[in-house]
Amino acid sequence: MKNNSTNFSAHKQDFSYCETVIKKHSKTFYTAFSQLPKEKAQSVYAVYAFCRRADDLIDLAQDEAQLQVLADQLVDFENGIVADDPIWRALAVVFATFPMDIQPFYDMIAGQRRDIDFKQPKDLAELTEYCYYVAGSVGLMLLPILSSHAAEIQEPAKKLGEAMQITNILRDIGEDYQMGRIYLPQDQLAAFGVTEKMFNNSKPTQALVTVWEELANYAETLYDDSLVMMPLIDADCRPALLAAAMIYREQLSVIREKDYAMLKQRQAVSKIRKLQLLGEVKETLQQMDQVI
Repeated sequence: MKNNSTNFSAHKQDFSYCETVIKKHSKTFYTAFSQLPKEKAQSVYAVYAFCRRADDLIDLAQDEAQLQVLADQLVDFENGIVADDPIWRALAVVFATFPMDIQPFYDMIAGQRRDIDFKQPKDLAELTEYCYYVAGSVGLMLLPILSSHAAEIQEPAKKLGEAMQITNILRDIGEDYQMGRIYLPQDQLAAFGVTEKMFNNSKPTQALVTVWEELANYAETLYDDSLVMMPLIDADCRPALLAAAMIYREQLSVIREKDYAMLKQRQAVSKIRKLQLLGEVKETLQQMDQVI
């Protein structure tokens, strides 16, 4: 990490814009990553703002042309041409400060293109591949900000991103279906006799709950596996990263407690519960240190 405090200060408004984006769209990530040292937090906000823009261009605007504009701006950025935009200006500071890898940014855009011509995953392998492009890639984007050993912990970082994306999918089943997308693998739905008609029900059938639990258990395994990277995360970043993982994972518990009411409404972790989890982070890190 280079000392670029002057650059961060000079681009205060750009980073403030990025902070507004994450604060508005992901209270979970903001709650967790706002615990980071200021410049690392600002860097995470900038990366998030880029990802949010890419995602919104497809999920909200369905604007393939603007996604291509973003892709072209990324090519320019790689070649030293920074677009006149707060996200790109902030990212220029981030790339000048940390040993960032630009490939995951291209992978994120490639993941959004998959949603333009959406195809339901045939199996878990296809779902996992998709999850890498739209979320595992984010783990790799953030890694150089959070760790001076980024090259050594690529796989667990990808697993954490993929676990979070599967959590998103399990949380948003109803919303995604209304957009014409079913992310649950075809072979698992067929194995338990889940039909597309069941996604229109007000409550999920037991068969759909069974598939949900299979994927939730898989996501929880990914969360567990990802934590092997924690000793190589910078000490000043471990609490924030663990908080993000714990709060995100908690969404699965909330859905279970709400009797799997995910077809007609989105479940969320309450503010009180987030605060409780934040309070557990220190103890959890201590337990992990003892195991190591």
